[in-house]
Parts: sequence; C-alpha cells; structure tokens
Amino acid sequence: MDTDEGTGTGERPGTGADVDERLRRWRMVLGGGPADGTGRRLTGRDAAMDQSLEAVYGAAPRGDGGAPPPRSGGLGGSAPQVARWLGDIRRYFPGSVVQVMQRDAVDRLGLSALLLEPEMLEAVEPDVHLVGTLLSLNKAMPATTKETARAVVRRVVEDLERRLATRTRAALTGALDRSARMDRPRHRDIDWDRTIRANLRHYLPEHGTVVPERLIGHGRASKAVRKDVVLCIDQSGSMAASVVYASVFGAVLASLRSLDTRLVVFDTAVADLTEHLDDPVDVLFGTSLGGGTDINRALAYCQSLVSRPAETVVVLVSDLYEGGIRDEMLKRVAAMKASGVQFVALLALSDEGAPSYDREHAAALAALGVPAFACTPDLFPEVMAAAVEKRPLPVPEAGG
Repeated sequence: MDTDEGTGTGERPGTGADVDERLRRWRMVLGGGPADGTGRRLTGRDAAMDQSLEAVYGAAPRGDGGAPPPRSGGLGGSAPQVARWLGDIRRYFPGSVVQVMQRDAVDRLGLSALLLEPEMLEAVEPDVHLVGTLLSLNKAMPATTKETARAVVRRVVEDLERRLATRTRAALTGALDRSARMDRPRHRDIDWDRTIRANLRHYLPEHGTVVPERLIGHGRASKAVRKDVVLCIDQSGSMAASVVYASVFGAVLASLRSLDTRLVVFDTAVADLTEHLDDPVDVLFGTSLGGGTDINRALAYCQSLVSRPAETVVVLVSDLYEGGIRDEMLKRVAAMKASGVQFVALLALSDEGAPSYDREHAAALAALGVPAFACTPDLFPEVMAAAVEKRPLPVPEAGG
C-alpha cells in the first residue's frame, strides 16, 4: 500500500514543480513579507505582476490593537506613474481583471482627478464603471478632456449596443406582434388563451365547453405607434451603471417605429432627455450623477406624459431611497396602475448583482402589484416584452 508519510492525507505528495507552483500562487495572493510563510521569491514577470498588484492592494489601512504597519504601495497621485501602471496591468492581466483593478485604484487611491487628463483616459480599459466615474466628473472636466472622454464613453456604448440591440429589437417586435389583436383571425392566428378568457361567460356546463362568440388572434403589428414607453431613471450616484444601460436601451427602443419612447432622468430635479435618444452618448452627458432623489416629482412628470394608459409602459429604475413625499409617490403609482398603465420597478439595471435599496418602499410597491427587483441587461428585453404583452413579469428568484 502506498502511504504518504508526514501528510496524514493518504495522498501522494505533488511533484517538486507542483509544490513550487502552489507556493508561487500563495506568494502572489499573500503579497510577500515575513508573515506570508511561503519563503518564495518572485522574479521576472511574476515580480512585475506583484508590483502592479502591490500598488493598489498593498497600502492597507492600519488596524487596531497592534496590527502590523501597512505595506508600502500606492501610485502617489503621479500621472506618469499611473500611466506606466495602466500599461503594466494591461500587459500582465486579461481585460476583465484590468477593469476591476482600475476600479479599485480609483476607489482606494482616489485617482478620479487623474481621469480628467486626456493622457490617462487614452490609457485606461473602458467599461461601464469607468463611464459612470467620468459622468460623475463631467462638470469638473476641462474642455481639453471632454472630447477624449466622449470617445471613451462612445466605445463602451457601441459595445453595449452590439451586445444588446439585436435581442432587444427581436423580443419587443415579437411582443408587439403578439399583442396586436384581430377580430376575425385565421385559425392558425387564434390566441386561444385570450379567446377562452374573453368568452368564459359563454361556458356551457352541460357540454363542458366554452362557445366563443368572439375570436381573438395574434396580428402583425402595423407601422403605427402601438405602445408608449416611459423610462424614468434615477441618476443619484449609486445608480451610475443603471444610467449607462438605461441610456443604451432607451436608444434601442426609440429605434422601433411601433414604440413611442420617452427618457426621463431625475435626482431632486427632473430632466427629459428624449430629444437626445438618437445618440445615447448625448443622453449620458446630459445626466448629472450624484444628486439627491425625488421619485415623487419624477413620477408626477411621467404621469403627465401618459395619454393612452392602456397602451403605456412606465419603467422606474431606482433604488427607491425617496427624498420626496413617500405617500404621494405610492399614490401616483397606484393611480397609474388603476388607469391601465403597465408599471415596472427595477431596483437596478446592471450586472452588479443585488443592490442596496429601500426595502420598505419595495414592499409597499409589491402590495400595489408592482414587484421591485434587480434586472440584468440580458433579462431586460424579456421584462419589456412581458410588460408590452401585459403578462406576468419574469421576476428573478432573488429579486426584491
């Protein structure tokens, strides 16, 4: 019987190369120093990668109770040093990791001001979070930087449009087609679910069947506007990623001739950016991230836009931290629902997972028949299709 002495596991010890690789990985994770226990020195590419990680994650704050001093690290707020670091991490790490490290560098080391320099923007790996940071700095951005910033934002927006537009248009076009009713449909076009529900009063118990006096069918949506969509987007600082995705989706929806799409953004004030929907970059630079929140005021404006309640979908994207009048906000939602508006409440429209949100307000909306849940960009087309067809929304199991 083969037995491994000293391991107590009964497993064969790894080869020397396996052990060395494990020590290398642990050394990269632990960051070096006498306490890491690996005794492993890094050289060449590994040493350079370690220095890149050290610059962001090495300068941890000192703890209480005699914790060891912080490791040395940081980028020193130096533009040349940051530029070299940005180049290094793009050389050593895949794009998804680069984006995380950039985000952490901005958050941990306070490098936002450096993003106002065109040279820095040209060196970064653009993503949704970087766009959110740039939008929050928009008012402080010098004219020499704005064109570079717009180019960075456009790269992200165009990438999102390529990813999301085709699926969104297909889902909404199909939903609009199915929601168009015909009085005298051909047999293959009959919507049996709606037909049965519309004729239940004609049920004959002695025959166990429904005699349909009126057939309802799936018709092809005409080129005329069939649905009105109002996107109401919270532009407070915590909603940055949602604002980016909502602007892209707004532009895609506006490209559908059967939809009349309006885009409204709000903090304590309300701005209608509908006229910019042909270019989501213009929409994004028309926002003002970081203000307070008055959902009630925003919904009052959206309510004023509703002229065909039964053919209108209102989508509120907000974490529901209301700074306005809570009871009035809920009354407006209830009134729109009662008039026939399809009301959708999304706590976030992003890939970031479960957001922080006001649970009391979410529960109050749920009591009105409006479930509030976080929505990923990939799910949003299905949510909108369901709202257009007036069927239950595909609420994720982990939703609010």
